[in-house]
Amino acid sequence: MSMSRISLLLLAALAMPAIMLHAEAPKTESEAAPQSTAGQFLVATPDMGNSGFSHAVILMIHHDQNGAMGVVVNRPVATHPLAEIMDWIGEKHDGVTGEVRVFAGGPVEERIGFVLHSSEYQRPETVPVGPGVSLTSSAGILRDMGQGKGPNKALVAFGYAGWAPKQLEGEMGQNFWVTAPLDAKLIFDTDPDQVWDKAWARRTLNL
Repeated sequence: MSMSRISLLLLAALAMPAIMLHAEAPKTESEAAPQSTAGQFLVATPDMGNSGFSHAVILMIHHDQNGAMGVVVNRPVATHPLAEIMDWIGEKHDGVTGEVRVFAGGPVEERIGFVLHSSEYQRPETVPVGPGVSLTSSAGILRDMGQGKGPNKALVAFGYAGWAPKQLEGEMGQNFWVTAPLDAKLIFDTDPDQVWDKAWARRTLNL
């Protein structure tokens, strides 16, 4: 992914069902909601093989009968100045300094950006994801980060991983994924090369 060509589109993804693969639909008695993985890590198993998700660790953001989505947290791509990113999206960057490490969040909509961050930082559009981790989808968080007013810890990712209804359940049934409890330290404080090993050690039973 060529980051210099990507426009940062920070969307309120969690508040917009359109980012899911299907719009919200009412449940029927025969269509029970799946056991949700939202707020947990989805960890690729060795059975995943050499696919694009080999050794991926995904923070799951949404999971219901209409599908699932999450952000890969252990695939760093490049480091860019925050001012450069602000320039990409046509935002003023006066007084913005510093740089951020950008991650590949998944193969879907690679032009869409997500900022996962420590939960002490709040904006009106901030959405809690799990213990110690929130998501804010606005250019304002980048400006705050570049002016020393942002969250204590943050991860900027482009793209996401998405599944159609029942697709993730099928993949878990094939032993491609297991879950692990969310640990903010694995997102913000751990070398990405070690995240899979640590998440795998914390794994729980698959669905």
